[in-house]
Amino acid sequence: MTLVVLVTMGLTMSAQYTQTDRLANDVLSGLNSILSSQERKQKAEIQEREKAKYLPTFNAVMDEARRLEEEGKFADALTKYEEAAVLNWDYGYADQHNITRKINSLYGPAGRTDDGPSVLNNDKVTLADYSSYRLVRENPIYKADKNAGNIKILRVCCSNTETRVEFEYENDEAKAIYVSVPSDTHIKGKKSGKLNIVQVQNVGVKPSRALIEQPYQKLRFALIFPALSLEDSEFELKMPGKYWNFKKIPCR
Repeated sequence: MTLVVLVTMGLTMSAQYTQTDRLANDVLSGLNSILSSQERKQKAEIQEREKAKYLPTFNAVMDEARRLEEEGKFADALTKYEEAAVLNWDYGYADQHNITRKINSLYGPAGRTDDGPSVLNNDKVTLADYSSYRLVRENPIYKADKNAGNIKILRVCCSNTETRVEFEYENDEAKAIYVSVPSDTHIKGKKSGKLNIVQVQNVGVKPSRALIEQPYQKLRFALIFPALSLEDSEFELKMPGKYWNFKKIPCR
């Protein structure tokens, strides 16, 4: 009997201890939630104060950029629009896409040779000489899956030694993002079979990554694979997982 009572008391005390533990954990969880909420509120308030503080500066820079553009001083106007864009990325005063379009449109008149606000410019992806390829197809027609809305194939190059596919990817998020491709990315032709990626340019292979720092910046990169069979007229390119996949890419 004594043993039964002691065991029963032990179970009762254990149950009470467990209930107390749970109550303490619930209280701590609630306190952490309150503190986290307060921290977020404080950060939001600081952000709003800073946004209000720099709004006159943003407006002044944008007005100066427009004035310089109207006067035909395109290089100076471009510098000012880029200055305004930096403030806009931080505080969101205006539609960033419109500012980026304006910056892009001034690159030519300003005498800039690159392609606008791209992370790594064309000269690091586009080859000086494509004569070694038996086929070079610019802006090819192909089929892409639904995740490929902000990426496009700019050029397909086929030779007897490699298959080169050049891309342009636009950051459509209002924040910095990283871009990488899976190591098992591959192309496949009916006669060639599966051909794994052998080299990349201007992009990372997981876990390496390329940074797109600004909204609506464009990253150009190239993926290089072994040569396709001469009997293949088209191929598909797959990035396994929730990535981009393309079909019916011409190679003849």
